[in-house]
Parts: sequence; structure tokens; C-alpha cells
Amino acid sequence: MELTHINDQGRAKMVDVSQKADTERIGIASGRIQMQPETFELITAQKIKKGDVLAVAQVGGIMAAKKTWETIPMCHPLLLTGVDIQFELYPEVSEIEAIATVKTTGKTGIEMEALNAVSAALLTIYDMCKAVDRGMVILDIKLLEKDGGKSGHYKRGE
Repeated sequence: MELTHINDQGRAKMVDVSQKADTERIGIASGRIQMQPETFELITAQKIKKGDVLAVAQVGGIMAAKKTWETIPMCHPLLLTGVDIQFELYPEVSEIEAIATVKTTGKTGIEMEALNAVSAALLTIYDMCKAVDRGMVILDIKLLEKDGGKSGHYKRGE
């Protein structure tokens, strides 16, 4: 398998995508944060002193998707056409799952933007709640689905 991010001197490069066709692309990623039951209750009752944790985490995830190219060295800047962050609450295990759906029409990418959105959303939850629970654990950040471009459709588990 040839690595596309390596130049003929064996050093990192940003891949040239100028000849690729624009296609509609979608990336969906997820991850979870595990916390103490008391922390989960404070979040769901909106009693964290910093504010509405999930609303701020949603904005943080969206902002991160838009800025992925600034923090992941070989990512291209993308014009995103849509970003959404959904949260699933699991009170029985005191976990919150973040699911990011990111869309673009372009020549490359989208999975890194979805993964970055999930990571930032979960880190935002941690930041908003660290005063009451420093033992929170971020788990299982993964790409669920990606479609568009030369590599085609990917769906976890298929």
C-alpha cells in the first residue's frame, strides 16, 4: 500500500487534490464520555455552574469541524455545507454519546472533520464539568460512516 502523504524524500506532504472531481461527501463519527452518576444528573438537570453543557458542547463540536485543517497537519481546508452534533444520554451507565454528521461538496475529506467534531464536543463536556468530576473518561471515538469520493462508501461493521 502506497502512502499518499509521503514525498519522494520520505517526508510528509499535503496531497495534491487539484485533479480530483468535486463530490458530495458525508462523514459520521461518534464517541462517549463516562462520568459519575452525580455529574450526569447535574448535566441533565442543567445545574452545572458554567451553563448548559450540551448546548456549549454542540457549538464546540461544530467549531472544531470547521477548524480541523488548522489542527490536523495534512488536512485540507474544506468548505463545510453542514455540521450537526446529536447527543444520546445513557443514565444507566452515566454516559453521554456524541454523534457528529458533517457534509461537504469537494475534492477530499470529511471523516477527519466528523472525528474532530466529536472529540471537541466530548472535551467540551469534560471542560464544563471538570470542577465536579475530574475522573471522566472519553471513550470509543470512531468513524461510523463515510460516503463520497474515490474510496466510496464505508460503514462500520459492513
